[in-house]
Amino acid sequence: MGRRDFLQIGLHGFCGLGLADLLSMQAQAKAATGKSADTRCILVWLDGGPTHHETFDPKPDAPVEIRGDFKPIPTAVPGVHFSEAVPHLAKVADKFTLVRSICHKDPNHGGGNHYMMTGTPTPVPVSCGAFVTFHPSFGSMVAYDRGVQNGIPSYMSLPRQSRSGGPNFLGAEHAPFIIDGNPDREGFRVRDVVLPKAISEGRGMRRRELRASLDRLVRIREREAQDPALAFDSYYDQGLDLLTSASAQAAFDIQREDVKMRERYGRNDFGQRLLLARRLVEVGVPFITVYNGGWDHHTTIFDRMKRQMPAVDQGLAALITDLEERGLIEKTLVILLGEFGRTPKINKDGGRDHWPHAMSVVMAGAGIPGGQVVGATDRDGAYANEQIHSPEDFAVSLYQKMGIDPHQILHNSVGRPVPLVNGGAPIPELFV
Repeated sequence: MGRRDFLQIGLHGFCGLGLADLLSMQAQAKAATGKSADTRCILVWLDGGPTHHETFDPKPDAPVEIRGDFKPIPTAVPGVHFSEAVPHLAKVADKFTLVRSICHKDPNHGGGNHYMMTGTPTPVPVSCGAFVTFHPSFGSMVAYDRGVQNGIPSYMSLPRQSRSGGPNFLGAEHAPFIIDGNPDREGFRVRDVVLPKAISEGRGMRRRELRASLDRLVRIREREAQDPALAFDSYYDQGLDLLTSASAQAAFDIQREDVKMRERYGRNDFGQRLLLARRLVEVGVPFITVYNGGWDHHTTIFDRMKRQMPAVDQGLAALITDLEERGLIEKTLVILLGEFGRTPKINKDGGRDHWPHAMSVVMAGAGIPGGQVVGATDRDGAYANEQIHSPEDFAVSLYQKMGIDPHQILHNSVGRPVPLVNGGAPIPELFV
């Protein structure tokens, strides 16, 4: 058992925390805040800046160099049209609200990512490739607010953390638990929460014997990873609960899911990650980010959209419908977004470039009415021009849905007061 043994939390090198460390510190945060709201969130992040023209805000009356190759199609909401690239989501448009008028002024991936993942602009210019968090991400703030949930980490991210999805001054204990790998592959297992074979096969082991076996693994970890052992007190038992909990292990085991349901989400890595996210909210995980990269379409945007969008379209439509059928949609917030939209004019390479002045965000569940379109952009899709909202408005809305005071004052690592969100107001249509 080495660095990838079952006690190591998947934090991609940001810290060397073990599972017991994380649970201990999260529990302390929960004791400090006393919060226990029940709303959960699945945030689907399309990294790179997904085009709004080819998805939810087509402009069929614009010149050809703006409207592009895709045609508009009707949706389940009379008078509302989406791009032909999202036929499944068009059919369930009556189940979510589309916000077409969130915008900001940062055209860089690093800055735009930070703004839309934290609700706070970066204090200095951030390059496109930056992987940094100056302010706590939404997921980390929820983990800080909620603490441990029945021995299960409060913030998970599949299959990696986004560049600004970390905790910053809240501390590494509020970083996401990473579930990497491809859930669509046969035999997929969530690493770090799977019992070692020698233990899992010992079906007749009593709890004391199981703990003794785990103690031996801890000593091996100390030797091989040179990671100092921590006090495995009651939080050790919570980690043990996660490993031995039938409900938690069942949630991680996506292969228990009905074959037809798996096909409904799409037999691909993205669709199966959404399905796994649904299984995690069922056992009470408060915040889950599903990361999907490759949306920086500076070239051949139409061919690339034809390859990438079907999985997102099918999977997200299945997720929203599935949550509704299971009676989970009222306590599960579902969001689809990226850092910004794309330029109205198609460039010489057949792509669209960075454009923060207009973007589309899908929001469903947690009491958000279905069938709404909030705001609009101009004829060319260049600028939001009706019911314009900032990332701060988006952040305030998300936090209020999660039962968190968006205007509370935090204190950074040197004790300086920092507002969670500086200004902003809830988007009224999300709270009808």
